[in-house]
Amino acid sequence: MLIIGERINGMFKDIGEALKNKDPKPLQYWAVKQAEGGAHYLDVNSGPAIPKEERPEAYEWMVEVIQEVSDLPLCLDSTNYDAIEAGLKHCKRPAMINSVPAERPKIERVFPMAVKFNAAVIGLTMDKVGIPLNAENRVAFAMELVAAADEFGLPMDELFIDPLILPCNVAQEHAREVLEAIRMIKTLSNPAPKTVLGLSNVSQKAPDRHLINRTYMAMAMGAGLDAAIIDANDEALVDTAATAEILLNQNVYCDSYIKVFRTR
Repeated sequence: MLIIGERINGMFKDIGEALKNKDPKPLQYWAVKQAEGGAHYLDVNSGPAIPKEERPEAYEWMVEVIQEVSDLPLCLDSTNYDAIEAGLKHCKRPAMINSVPAERPKIERVFPMAVKFNAAVIGLTMDKVGIPLNAENRVAFAMELVAAADEFGLPMDELFIDPLILPCNVAQEHAREVLEAIRMIKTLSNPAPKTVLGLSNVSQKAPDRHLINRTYMAMAMGAGLDAAIIDANDEALVDTAATAEILLNQNVYCDSYIKVFRTR
């Protein structure tokens, strides 16, 4: 289970202010803290803090200052693909592109870029119309992304399909459909594409967010989830990921399995 730390995002007040002031300290603080929590990747997202025309330069700066204190690979997160490409040029390790929907012009922009920079891709099971309700339509979009990976030469184990979980307090019916979509996506090819969720979305604006996140992550891992964008400093959540790996026989048991999970 890959843990992608969500905290370096301009939607958070401290990161937004840091980006506006070009202050590296909050970005570097969270890079180190998330690594200590057990993150395997760091999501990097300017959010709305930076105007669109300034984002390529901002992503170059973000990548550089994060890499001053962390060796973790980065997940460059933006709908501005020029900004992602600018950031990729400065990544010391193969990165992840977050994200591309199943829309042909965007696929044609992102997949060749991923191959050029040896990056993984997070593909979204949606198009410009929006997110489908049921598992079957999510899987149809996933199949388009799988076909695109084959077309453009992206290795299947570098394609992460996100079936897009929505908040359970307003779209409760989606939670079950997403689990079924994960199961079905794992059957689309051999080798199968990977699966990923922006997990915190499931509990957005609901009470007991930590409990909802933990429960849903364990359920999704049982369905075949490979990665999640989460709060890497939620100790109970990371412990749940480590324990689910053991119980799903994805890792060899040892008494210190939680410590091993955080340090691998």
